[in-house]
Amino acid sequence: GIAQKLCGCGTWGHGLVVTMVVLCGADISGQHETVIPNELPLIQEVTTTLREWSIIWRQLYVQDNREMFRSVRHMIYDLIEWRSQILSGTLPQDELKELKKKVTAKIDYGNRILDLDLVVRDEDGNILDPEQTSTISLFRAHEIASKQVEERLQEEKSQKQNIDINRQAKFAATPSFALFVNLKNVVCKIGEDAEVLMSLYDPLESKFISENYLVRWSSCGLPKDIDRLHNLRAVFTDLGSKDLKREKISFVCQIVRVGRMELRDNNTRKLTSGLRRPFGVAVMDVTDIINGKVDDEDKQHFIPFQKEFPHLVDRSTAVARKMGFPEIIMPGDVRNDIYVTLVQGDFDKGSKTTAKNVEVTVSVYDEDGKRLESVIFPGAGDEAISEYKSVIYYQVKQPRWFETVKVAIPIEDVNRSHLRFTFRHRSSQDSKDKSEKIFALAFVKLMRYDGTTLRDGEHDLIVYKAEAKKLEDASTYLSLPSTKIELEEKGHSATGKSMQNLGSCTISKDSFQISTLVCSTKLTQNVDLLGLLKWRSNTSLLHQNLKQLMKVDGGEVVKFLQDTLDALFNIMMENSESETFDTLVFDALVFIIGLIADRKFQHFNPVLETYIKKHFSATLAYTKLTKVLKTYVDNAEKCGITDQLFKAMKALEYIFKFIVRSRILFNQLYENKGEADFRESLLQLFKSINEMMSSNSDQTVIVKVGAFHISNCREILLPTMTDQLKYHLERQEDLEACCQLLSNILEVLYKKDVGPTQRHVQIIMENLLRTVNRTVISMGRDSELIGSFVACMTAILRQMEDYHYAHLIKTFGKMRSDVDFLMETFIMFKNLIGKNVYPFDWVIMNMMQNKVFLRAINQYADMLNKKFLDQTNFELQLWNNYFHLAVAFLTQESLQLENFSSAKRAKILNKYGDMRRQIGFEIRDMWYNLGQHKIKFIPEMVGPILEMTLIPETELRKATIPIFFDMMQCEFHSTRSFQRFENEIITKLDHEVEGGRGDEQYKVLFDKILLEHCRKHKYLAKSGETFVKLVVRLMERLLDYRTIMHDENKENRMSCTVNVLNFYKEIEREEMYIRYLYKLCDLHKECDNYTEAAYTLLLHAKLLKNSSSCLVKCGNSHGLRFAGDMWEEAIALGKELAEQYENEMFDYEQLSELLRKQAQFYENIVKVIRPKPDYFAVGYYGQGFPTFIRNKVFIYRGKEYERREDFEARLLTQFPNAEKMKTTSPPGDDIKTSSGQYIQCFTVKPKLDLPSKFHRPVSEQIVSFYRVNEVQRFEYSRPVRKGEKNPDNEFANMWIERTIYVTAYKLPGILRWFEVKSVEISPLENAIETMQLTNDKINNMVQQHLNDPNLPINPLSMLLNGIVDPAVMGGFANYEKAFFTEKYMHEHPEDHDKIEKLKDLIAWQIPFLAEGIRIHGEKVTEALRPFHERMEACFRQLKDKVEKQYGARAIVSSLSIMFCLGKRRLREDLVALHKSLPGGDSRGGRALLPGNRDRRRGNGLRLGQGRLRVGSRKNSFMERVVEHWKGLPREVWSAHPCGCPRNEWMWHLFPGLGTGLGLGTAQTQSQKTFPS
Repeated sequence: GIAQKLCGCGTWGHGLVVTMVVLCGADISGQHETVIPNELPLIQEVTTTLREWSIIWRQLYVQDNREMFRSVRHMIYDLIEWRSQILSGTLPQDELKELKKKVTAKIDYGNRILDLDLVVRDEDGNILDPEQTSTISLFRAHEIASKQVEERLQEEKSQKQNIDINRQAKFAATPSFALFVNLKNVVCKIGEDAEVLMSLYDPLESKFISENYLVRWSSCGLPKDIDRLHNLRAVFTDLGSKDLKREKISFVCQIVRVGRMELRDNNTRKLTSGLRRPFGVAVMDVTDIINGKVDDEDKQHFIPFQKEFPHLVDRSTAVARKMGFPEIIMPGDVRNDIYVTLVQGDFDKGSKTTAKNVEVTVSVYDEDGKRLESVIFPGAGDEAISEYKSVIYYQVKQPRWFETVKVAIPIEDVNRSHLRFTFRHRSSQDSKDKSEKIFALAFVKLMRYDGTTLRDGEHDLIVYKAEAKKLEDASTYLSLPSTKIELEEKGHSATGKSMQNLGSCTISKDSFQISTLVCSTKLTQNVDLLGLLKWRSNTSLLHQNLKQLMKVDGGEVVKFLQDTLDALFNIMMENSESETFDTLVFDALVFIIGLIADRKFQHFNPVLETYIKKHFSATLAYTKLTKVLKTYVDNAEKCGITDQLFKAMKALEYIFKFIVRSRILFNQLYENKGEADFRESLLQLFKSINEMMSSNSDQTVIVKVGAFHISNCREILLPTMTDQLKYHLERQEDLEACCQLLSNILEVLYKKDVGPTQRHVQIIMENLLRTVNRTVISMGRDSELIGSFVACMTAILRQMEDYHYAHLIKTFGKMRSDVDFLMETFIMFKNLIGKNVYPFDWVIMNMMQNKVFLRAINQYADMLNKKFLDQTNFELQLWNNYFHLAVAFLTQESLQLENFSSAKRAKILNKYGDMRRQIGFEIRDMWYNLGQHKIKFIPEMVGPILEMTLIPETELRKATIPIFFDMMQCEFHSTRSFQRFENEIITKLDHEVEGGRGDEQYKVLFDKILLEHCRKHKYLAKSGETFVKLVVRLMERLLDYRTIMHDENKENRMSCTVNVLNFYKEIEREEMYIRYLYKLCDLHKECDNYTEAAYTLLLHAKLLKNSSSCLVKCGNSHGLRFAGDMWEEAIALGKELAEQYENEMFDYEQLSELLRKQAQFYENIVKVIRPKPDYFAVGYYGQGFPTFIRNKVFIYRGKEYERREDFEARLLTQFPNAEKMKTTSPPGDDIKTSSGQYIQCFTVKPKLDLPSKFHRPVSEQIVSFYRVNEVQRFEYSRPVRKGEKNPDNEFANMWIERTIYVTAYKLPGILRWFEVKSVEISPLENAIETMQLTNDKINNMVQQHLNDPNLPINPLSMLLNGIVDPAVMGGFANYEKAFFTEKYMHEHPEDHDKIEKLKDLIAWQIPFLAEGIRIHGEKVTEALRPFHERMEACFRQLKDKVEKQYGARAIVSSLSIMFCLGKRRLREDLVALHKSLPGGDSRGGRALLPGNRDRRRGNGLRLGQGRLRVGSRKNSFMERVVEHWKGLPREVWSAHPCGCPRNEWMWHLFPGLGTGLGLGTAQTQSQKTFPS
């Protein structure tokens, strides 16, 4: 058994150990059809099959599909072994026959599981030849073969699940399951007695589906009934096929504690005991166990119920029935159970301070107030009780119980009984509890006023209050309404808040709900059925009751099948002298038989059979049944009789069974009395039936199979038959019978030995072809008859000769009739081709249908050419339907031979040829036949013709591609352009190629054929060639896109998508461009590239800018939701939206919301630290890469915090066969042209490109965004040696190669990468940049020390010493040797300006160094004084050398500070000072400049409040700046580094300065202050 531990709720870990076994029972056995194939064809089939399977077997091995691989291996080994045995010729005949049967079964089964074609065989097991088999026989053979294979499939499946096959077959006939449960133990420390309730539960429907199995457990951890130890077994019965189809079934165990109110209370003498209190619940999913999907034999078995395993099921085994009827109710299976569920209640606390502890007591009383004893069953395995007490929920105002009990009352007592519910508050203290009395009562009668049983479902009962003694008296309340519905029916309000008095009882405000379910074979809830079952109580209503029976729901009738049949035959027998009710009883009997014949109730057939054999007892019924049936047959032509007769004929089998059984019973009683009369009555009945069949009435269909084989008889019978068939088919009546008759007729007409049939086929064609077509059109694909009718229609067309088709044209009277017929036929064919009615593995049937359809289409095409081509009769829609049908036929899946195995392809070509070529050439001819009408089909027919040309059949392509040129030519002659054709083919080509059609060969053929035609045309040569090249370019991109579309590498898919959308943008196909934009967006979202997805959608937004509403919609959807931290982009789009909201839409509410978001974005920019992604250059080299990345370099934007190692690993995962290059230098042609894959990857640095709006220095927090975003230029530097190494100067030929990568678009963008180009930078430019960086570094460090005297001196010491040291000589000595030579100047005359610039930078390094050494001397300690002196000596040597060669540059420290701070800071300081002086500000000089020495960014001079002091003049502009300026050497101030003339630059910086200082005009002051 299985051990399953189920944990309940709370912190305790408890459970129960159970064994579960699924039981079923049946006694039906079946036989297999014997299949005896001929030897040689079978051996050939086995050989062919083995070859085909071996290919698939190898594929399964490659795909690592181990389970299927092993299955195929076993089948192959079996076939090889059996083939050897057959070829040995040593087997006895009977064994050989059996072996051949096994071989064909194994082949058919293997073909099915491998999705191969279904093999159809004749009665001897040989493969049918479709050419020698009629269409009807072929269809029936397919049905039989499919059914047999399906049965074998189920058998194999059953074996895998360890299910006994024979017993499963029995179960299929009698679907009744039982679940066997063996309770091993309850592992649960409760401390008191308990009830363990087990049941089956459907969690999806939230309802229990079985009774409870109840085990009473003692406090010591053993069953209360110690004799049942190790024998706690139950069977959950009546489970049927519907239960197996439930999505989920749970096994629920509820534990109810029986004892004190609170478990923690220990003073047992004073506490109430015996209270039922909830404790816990455990649940296990048993869906797989019930469905037989658990493989472990110890867990489940399928065994016959109560037969072969008596040790499992004995008298001590509890039987828990399903709460509902089983699917089969056998005669004699009497059941009378009413399930009552306490659902919920709502009880007022009344005078108590807390909610009541409500206990509900359930009991059954009769109308006299007497309690019915032992009629309540709390669960299977427990004895019946008279009172059931509910679980108590402590101080809960609205308890929800959901407790179910079974009430089993003798049938004769039900109409007098009622359920009584009393409510009592239970106290935890025993003394208080004894004083508690019943405080309310509810009741419900089991029988309604009309004699029917209480309805299933929920009942909202009225809660009555009265004195306890009065409540015990049934007469007090039985006359009152029991439910709120009854109360409303009597005119009282059921919703009033105040209590209502009814007699001596008061209706309480409390509420109480129960639900009931009646499972009774004796109690019905249907009034009409009840009237029939109790017909003796009121015979005056018998006529009405018999008629009403036909309206009763079938499910209710079959539940009471035995009682209903007994009632019918009792009525017949007790009125034997009269014929009053005979016809009505007969009709009712036919109704019941017809009901059981219905698919819904067909599993009741054995019930009816059992009733006839064992329970039927009407000995005289045969006379009345025979008489009524004869009356119906004799009056077949009378109006109103036909329908009832037809129903009776359908029920004829069981009517005769009743007749025969009745006569047998009569003979047993009266020893063959009246035998002659019985025989005579039967003879007369058969004569009447024969006369009915011989009648020529329009209401009767005549079939005489033997006579129909004779040609002369057919001449007489066939017109009548076809008229009758047409009559019924047009009215959609008796379709199954009509189909069967038509099939038999066509089957006979196909035979070669039945005489001439041409005339008879013509009759069918004239009378039935169109009717059958319309029947097929009107019939849904889910109809069971659709396959049969299509087979009939196909058979008619197949048996029609050319003569018939020619005659068909003549039979149409009016032109409109022709058109309608052809329209219907074309539409029907197209629907059948597009959605075939036969399974895909019915290849022979499908190919036969295609062959017949092809011939019919070609015949109808001739009709089009002959009757509907001239100008007056041309039918545009008809021709259009023809072309669409023909293309649909050509492109259908079953004709695409390239998708099949070579063996299957060879078979089809050998037997049918390539039907695509046949219909394709026909389409081409029909197109050229159109002549002047062609323009009417452009551009509508471009798509279908394109579909045809894309079929991968070379000859077909060559024949049909020229149609495109014909279309171009036709439109050009009509409109002087072929724009519509061009638009259509581009649009359709996109859909077709994406859908899987088209290849490289098609592109080449399209290019070649159309170019040849265009170049020969006088007017289309140039425009045609342009168009062809355009389409070829599009095809290249679409083919690339399709190739990579299902690739796991989504980045490749993105690249291809961008290629396509850029192409559509280039040719201005906006709708296609947008389509691919959204495909790219979806790909980005799949990869969490939300920034790139937003940029992609913004491209669509730019197309919508002319429409404010569209822009707003797009902006709201995407723009302000820029993923991550792209706040700058969101702000930019937000400004556009704000403009729309403010000035176009006047939506100020949205505007305010938008501005709040923008404010938050600005704050984020300043305050939030954003991660900076790295950028990587990636080169894909080698022919192994796809064309769109082959031998190209891309810049990739890495993910946040992604290292190069991680990025490389991701790349190599996408290309597992690629080899990583170890060098960063560009590879040679040997690598680029190799067949392998080589990836080069290294980190590049983005070059800052600030937007033009930042025309002045800004915060680094703002600039940092642009360092890694909106970048298009990237640099990578690496040392390169050119020429031989110079031992004296290693720098002479050491070059720094700096590659600047410029991407096509800025990053980030619509992709995370873009292709690049590279530029090589010379070493001279690198030297200039290095010198500039060195000078800036010295200057920056000098500024830091000036602003903060407390900075440590060590970094300054290292920097200065590294430059002035004689070994380095300023870092430029090697530059002199490399670039300042006559040789270099001669070889590179274009570098003259650059060399001068380098010399200037060398010269300017000296004053910067001088300032640094001065500061160093001021701050150096005595210990480092020798070091400083040595450094000064080195500097003097360096200075002399530089000034001698490149001239002197001079600058004082204060001015250099001013220059380095730049325009902005100087202007701020001076303006602030200007405002503080008299006349410069309204405050009249009260504002003073604080003495802040910190000159870093943001720490400029600020205004402060204070008193003007006498010594403040030293802070004035004249003292701080101008006076120092006077003392500067001429060459310093004349250098005007700001780019303005020396007498103007300061005034440009500070307009109005002269007025504020009282210095006169700028010009005057300039002359005074700055002497020349």
